[in-house]
Amino acid sequence: MEVILHALPLQIAGAGVSLLITLIGVILGSLLGLTAGLARLSGNILLRLFGTSYVDFFRGTPLFVQIMLVYFGIPRLAVLMFDVNFSLNVWVASIISISLNSGAYIAEIFRAGVQSIEKGQIEAARSLGMTKSQAMRYVILPQAFKRVIPPMGNEFIALLKDTSLLAVIGFEELARKTQLEAARTYATFELWMTAALIYLAMTFTFSRLVDKLERRLKTGD
Repeated sequence: MEVILHALPLQIAGAGVSLLITLIGVILGSLLGLTAGLARLSGNILLRLFGTSYVDFFRGTPLFVQIMLVYFGIPRLAVLMFDVNFSLNVWVASIISISLNSGAYIAEIFRAGVQSIEKGQIEAARSLGMTKSQAMRYVILPQAFKRVIPPMGNEFIALLKDTSLLAVIGFEELARKTQLEAARTYATFELWMTAALIYLAMTFTFSRLVDKLERRLKTGD
């Protein structure tokens, strides 16, 4: 118990970092996802190819590999292409890898949200004199945003758990803090069980919030 009480403040601080990096990842991922999702729906074949390639790559490869590619691969690529030596800050590498991964999943969420809106609505907007982009901006997207909020909540929960993979490059979130304390004290079961309960508390809380939000949105329909 003494070991747990000593490590708990460090683990809670690590949980705060996990939440922060998840929030940043989802915000930046939403911008990337909206862009890629609309690109996949575009009539321009090059934009569709760009959106599809991005989504397929980041959904089809493990986050662990993406983290390694960003943290170790980008500096190596800079050496090979431009003969420039530099190393990525672990925070920068973490934000880039998490955001790129999240963006691919959010792109599919946005695409499904837009496609769930009845086609007649865009035709009605066009008949009122709106251009296609105006119809998308003022009619389709506002309704689609409402429908994508629940799956976005689920993406936040999934990403929160996946941030534990950032420990592999030394990013000191909850899993890394626990790893360091476990290595120092050898109390592996106690500390990793505490970490599991902290993750469970966070994901359970957000799951209930997402459920509540989903019910409220359905009531508002």
